[in-house]
Amino acid sequence: MIWIVLPAFNEEQALPKLLPKLDAALRQHGRDYRLVVVDDGSCDATPDILAGFKATLPLEIVTHPINRGLGETERDGFEFVAARCAPDDVVVRVEGDDTHDPSYIFVLLEKLESGFDVVNTSRFQPGGSQRGVNTYRAFISRCANLFMKVMFPIPGLWDFSCGFRAYRGQVVIDAVRVFGDDFVQLRGMGFTSTLEMVVKMHLLGCRFAEVPFVLRYDLKQSHSKMVGSITTLGYFLMALLYHWPFGGWRHRYHGLAALYRTDPEAAVAKYQKSQLPRRTASGIRL
Repeated sequence: MIWIVLPAFNEEQALPKLLPKLDAALRQHGRDYRLVVVDDGSCDATPDILAGFKATLPLEIVTHPINRGLGETERDGFEFVAARCAPDDVVVRVEGDDTHDPSYIFVLLEKLESGFDVVNTSRFQPGGSQRGVNTYRAFISRCANLFMKVMFPIPGLWDFSCGFRAYRGQVVIDAVRVFGDDFVQLRGMGFTSTLEMVVKMHLLGCRFAEVPFVLRYDLKQSHSKMVGSITTLGYFLMALLYHWPFGGWRHRYHGLAALYRTDPEAAVAKYQKSQLPRRTASGIRL
């Protein structure tokens, strides 16, 4: 089973195109799937569009009555799936603005099946690129990803800010068991959650890989929801929380990755949130 997690906020123009494309691609490949759309307080026609598709697609809708931001939207989507998916299922996170071609889902799955836990799409691998992104924004994106690579040297990962990823169901289940609602902790810091999720998966001990990807930003019809200054601040705060020597994430979860690779159940029992000290720097929420 493939679980598609799709955050949506005011995507009335994109969803009527994206949802049929996802359905057609998955059915063409004969894959059973469930689509989980988290409607983050949309105030346009998004709720009505989703209600209409629910009659024809295997669609689950999680609704925020008010807009809460991408952090809480991603957290709620992954918690919803973790409570329902099987360990051998696959979870794929896709943007709701139609900038992610569904055909890449099967490239991600092929790579995942070769022995990795998380497979990321990358604009920076040979053959990858981004269309419709101006030179300034592309430069800022490249610099931000270089900063992330220095702060969070995760083997196999170079594109930290693209959320189009595939995860083994087991690691999603275990990440929620270990980190609890702190799987996405910096929930009020713009698009920081996209980075935080891979950092937490790295702390868990996941094996990462990437596939080349062409971001079709030229197909985006809604305006960007990212506030660059808030997201940038979030990146710096995450680096501080990760490296903080007095109770930061690296200190709090020291030994988790090694134990998880040898005995996942023992790792979950030892490191789950309820078993760790509460009053540490890593407990800060924003």
